Amino acid sequence: MEKGTRQRNNTAKNHPGRGSNSSAEAEASSGGGGVALKKEIGLVSACGIIVGNIIGSGIFVSPKGVLENAGSVGLALIVWIVTGVITAVGALCYAELGVTIPKSGGDYSYVKDIFGGLAGFLRLWIAVLVIYPTNQAVIALTFSNYVLQPLFPTCFPPESGLRLLAAICLLLLTWVNCSSVRWATRVQDIFTAGKLLALALIIIMGVVQICKGEFFWLEPKNAFENFQEPDIGLVALAFLQGSFAYGGWNFLNYVTEELVDPYKNLPRAIFISIPLVTFVYVFANVAYVTAMSPQELLASNAVAVTFGEKLLGVMAWIMPISVALSTFGGVNGSLFTSSRLFFAGAREGHLPSVLAMIHVKRCTPIPALLFTCLSTLLMLVTSDMYTLINYVGFINYLFYGVTVAGQIVLRWKKPDIPRPIKVSLLFPIIYLLFWAFLLIFSLWSEPVVCGIGLAIMLTGVPVYFLGVYWQHKPKCFNDFIESLTLVSQKMCVVVYPQEGDSGTEETVDDVEEQHKPIFQPTPVKDPDSEEQS
Repeated sequence: MEKGTRQRNNTAKNHPGRGSNSSAEAEASSGGGGVALKKEIGLVSACGIIVGNIIGSGIFVSPKGVLENAGSVGLALIVWIVTGVITAVGALCYAELGVTIPKSGGDYSYVKDIFGGLAGFLRLWIAVLVIYPTNQAVIALTFSNYVLQPLFPTCFPPESGLRLLAAICLLLLTWVNCSSVRWATRVQDIFTAGKLLALALIIIMGVVQICKGEFFWLEPKNAFENFQEPDIGLVALAFLQGSFAYGGWNFLNYVTEELVDPYKNLPRAIFISIPLVTFVYVFANVAYVTAMSPQELLASNAVAVTFGEKLLGVMAWIMPISVALSTFGGVNGSLFTSSRLFFAGAREGHLPSVLAMIHVKRCTPIPALLFTCLSTLLMLVTSDMYTLINYVGFINYLFYGVTVAGQIVLRWKKPDIPRPIKVSLLFPIIYLLFWAFLLIFSLWSEPVVCGIGLAIMLTGVPVYFLGVYWQHKPKCFNDFIESLTLVSQKMCVVVYPQEGDSGTEETVDDVEEQHKPIFQPTPVKDPDSEEQS
């Protein structure tokens, strides 16, 4: 595990043939030298990644978590607006970090560079072990459920059929992502547009309902009528549910190195996407209450489907198809971004080094994608993934705050580091106050669940010291890892990439020099030079 960066500089020497087989396009993307990640994600695709990862099946299936805990329609809409604003504030903080530390890997890279190797590894560990495999498995199962449900109108689809179709979905999208970055982003763009069109249809039908006078639950006296006893704890839980609904807003930071002109497109994508998602979330919920009472909405297991049955008549099939398309795009976006997180972790020496390699012609991180797919398929055969999500959801949210706190630490320790984007310090402070409120409430309301989540995360500490920090491992172990890496290279036809252009490389080197992590991979001498000496 400790050889995450050791062979990158020797790739051309050790595999000269592979360097010459690189396509002209790959050479162009790396400045004419060798194979490198291509900068193929433009502004539209960047918006597609953010919007597509935030909007999954939740707004179609169960937006009732916020309403159930808020206690009234009016307060629920306020929660959706406030959490959207807070998400935008957090995303702006991430935008500054993303152009200050312009490396793929998102909050993992920022935490590692600011707080050191152990903190970064724990963020990566919980993501690799639970967060992304379980989330992708759940989204894929939701997709298969909505595809198969019309075939089983009087009963639930068989569990084996659901898991098989979910596995086929994962394998198909992994193949697309391995084949081409452009294909993957086109799939993301198309399915994001599809889910936005479906939500636009819901919103338009809501407007039509309002024009017909169907706005009883939107009148102030009715909107703020409580259908349960007001409770500050439940309101806090509503904000927590709202925050989870915006999950995925930071995924663009995982692919910073593949963005075209990241200094411009990263903040632009955030400025476009987060307000768009907030608008869609708020007005989709407004549309729902024009056709359903709060009680009907809470009783529904698939709100958009119930909404469609009430208003679309024979065209009601559009809603379940929309959910299926939305979740299909969600799986694609999650595979695309999570593989880049594992790629970044391997490049820093925190995961097996083969995961930091890319295909010599397609310039896609095939080993990282296969690893992501395999871990998700393993989750599909377990029955406890929903429990695991509950345990680690708290940890995922914990690291959002740690990352934003790192922005303040970086401002204090390195005030002169180049910052193409510099937001007011008021932004991270506002975000951290909101974050601390929700975090403290989570600990108070569910101490056992949060405690188990922390325990799962802390299992990464011995793994870090044994796998990463301990550099003088037995020779037989190192030989085995190198043989395994070489076999994997030959099977996947992958090599270590050349890192970016000279401008980006200099910025990254400056940041790494100023924020050295606990572990620095030990460089390996060129075997040819060793023989000569």
